[in-house]
Amino acid sequence: MRRATPIVLGIVVLVIAAACGGAPPPPPPQPNADSLAALEAERRAREQAARDSVERANREAEERIRRAREDSLAAVRRTTEEVRGMLAARINFDFDRSDIRPGDAQILDQKLGILNANPNLQIEIVGHCDERGSDEYNLALGNRRALAAKQYLVSRGIEAGRIATRSMGEEQPLDPASNESAWAQNRRDEFGVTAGGDVLMRPPGM
Repeated sequence: MRRATPIVLGIVVLVIAAACGGAPPPPPPQPNADSLAALEAERRAREQAARDSVERANREAEERIRRAREDSLAAVRRTTEEVRGMLAARINFDFDRSDIRPGDAQILDQKLGILNANPNLQIEIVGHCDERGSDEYNLALGNRRALAAKQYLVSRGIEAGRIATRSMGEEQPLDPASNESAWAQNRRDEFGVTAGGDVLMRPPGM
């Protein structure tokens, strides 16, 4: 028996090694058109969901801002009306007098706070009288009453140019009856806003 030559042995070894290594792995499957379309649709759906989420968050934020703005404006309107009500509070006078009574000084002090808290506010004070006395006398008395209230405020720091005065005498009674109760109501000063009253701030502590 003849021995195998080294070359033959080498060939045999190579053949066996190739056989043991097996066939190379198959290539990975390539996606078909349907799977690519499905992936694209999924990607677009995710992007749309993200956009929807952002838009919803923006709408909710805008709605919160709108409600907050409306609440703020409503609060400003309520405060302005309340301050206007305080500013409109009347003061009254004794018969044939124009001096400020102690209780009415407290009402003027409230108006003083309002004027200080609202530097653009301008007001008018209108003096009134009861029906007793002549028209001329009551016009003069009503003017003294309006000036007395103005002087009270000016003496406490309010600029005189912010306060106008006039007299209606006995021409506009609150109560047209001819008795002491009616006369007591009709002897008065009334206060109105002439400028700067669209938005009014409440004085501190009031």
